[in-house]
Amino acid sequence: MESYESVVIGAGQAGLSASYHLSRLGVRHVVLDAERRPGGAWQHRWDSLTMHDVHGVADLPDGRAPGESGERANVAVPGWFGTYESMHDLPVERPVKVTSVTSVGDLLAVHSADGRTWFTRTLVNATGTWTRPFVPHYPGASTFLGEQVHTHDYPGSAHFRGKRVAVVGGGASAVQFLGELAPVTSVLWITRREPVWRSDFDAERGREAVTLVAERVEAGLPPASVVSVTGLSLRP
Repeated sequence: MESYESVVIGAGQAGLSASYHLSRLGVRHVVLDAERRPGGAWQHRWDSLTMHDVHGVADLPDGRAPGESGERANVAVPGWFGTYESMHDLPVERPVKVTSVTSVGDLLAVHSADGRTWFTRTLVNATGTWTRPFVPHYPGASTFLGEQVHTHDYPGSAHFRGKRVAVVGGGASAVQFLGELAPVTSVLWITRREPVWRSDFDAERGREAVTLVAERVEAGLPPASVVSVTGLSLRP
């Protein structure tokens, strides 16, 4: 029975980083990715999100991230991921949708939706959260007659043309949606607290944000939202 020393599930930034170091250390492994092409969750982001708008994408090991530009993030980052996979000859198999992991003696059996199985001694779960978004419960949501859309399913501004839209949430994605919805429809923005705006976000501010997150975690508290430590970027 053939087995790997490790199986990595997911070929996003965490999965590619893990695969790079496993390869560097000579660990025989395979990366199983549910997508049909490189890019992870980035390929599903909305078209108006550009590299100017993202909070910042960390470099991959031996692979510098795309810089700020007007290029769409759902094009720039997947292109970078694809080049990185090829450049380092990472053993990515796709599309593979993992459905379960079971124990078989001293090994783990990783099962896919199409009936295949990979045996391994260790497992790296790098699936992320994009495909399992948190949808909060609001009283009355089940009887509301209007359309309700999560960021995960945002169809673009044209879909909402001429409709009345409420954008709920104080994160960066809300600001980006407002920027493209306001010219085509009536928009109300609902947040729990007053937004904190910033005009720049340099390396020093980035270190401050990381420190704030670390302090909460070290104190045994869950990390707060990204925006709570970075602020919101002003858009034209």
